[in-house]
Amino acid sequence: MKFFADTAEIADIRELNDAGLLDGVTTNPSLIHKSGRDFMEVTKEICGIVEGPVSAEVVALDHDTMMKEAEVLRKIADNVCIKVPLTIDGLKTCRALSSDGTMVNVTLCFSANQALLAAKSGATFVSPFVGRHDDNGFDGMDLIRDIRLIYDNYDFRTEILVASVRHAVHVLESARIGADVMTAPPKVIKSLANHVLTDKGIEGFLADWAKTGQSIL
Repeated sequence: MKFFADTAEIADIRELNDAGLLDGVTTNPSLIHKSGRDFMEVTKEICGIVEGPVSAEVVALDHDTMMKEAEVLRKIADNVCIKVPLTIDGLKTCRALSSDGTMVNVTLCFSANQALLAAKSGATFVSPFVGRHDDNGFDGMDLIRDIRLIYDNYDFRTEILVASVRHAVHVLESARIGADVMTAPPKVIKSLANHVLTDKGIEGFLADWAKTGQSIL
C-alpha cells in the first residue's frame, strides 16, 4: 500500500520522505490555510520534494472554471494531481482531464456508488473519507470493502485512496482490505512505528550495553 502525507507542512514532508515513507502528498484548502503560506508556492515546493503525486485542489464548483483552475495548477509541476469534488461537474472535469493524461483525484467520496461514478469518469484516485464516515454513524471500513469489491469485479484501474485517516487501526484495516493508497497526517504515519515492546527492548539492550563499558565510536 502506498503512503501519502495529508499535510502542507514542509518539515514533516521532508522528514517522512527522507525516511523512505512517502509515495505522495495530498493537500486541500484547509491544510494550505493552516500552513499560512501561499498556495502556489507551497505546492511547488512539495512537488520538488516528493517524486509521487501531489494533489492540488480546485475550488470552483462549475466545470468551466474548474478546467481553468486545473490548467493553472498542472503547470506547477509534472507530478501535480488535480483534486476535484465528487459532483457531476467534478466528474465531468475528471473525464476531461484524465482523457489528456492528467492525474485526477476525486475527493469527498462517501458511498460506493459515488466511487463507481469516479471510476467510470477515469479518475486516477478516488478518496473515500473513512474518519468522517465513522463520525456520522457509519463504518468507514465497510465503505472501503464495498469499493474494493466493485473495482475488482470490473477491473477498474482507479486506485482507492483512503482519506480522513484518524489512527493506526484505519491504516491496518485499509491494508488488510487491499486499498491502494492511504493518506494520513504525519503524526499518524509516524505513530505506526510505536510499540511498547519495542521501547522496552531498546531500554533493555541499552542497559546491558552500558554494563559492558564499551563504545562503538
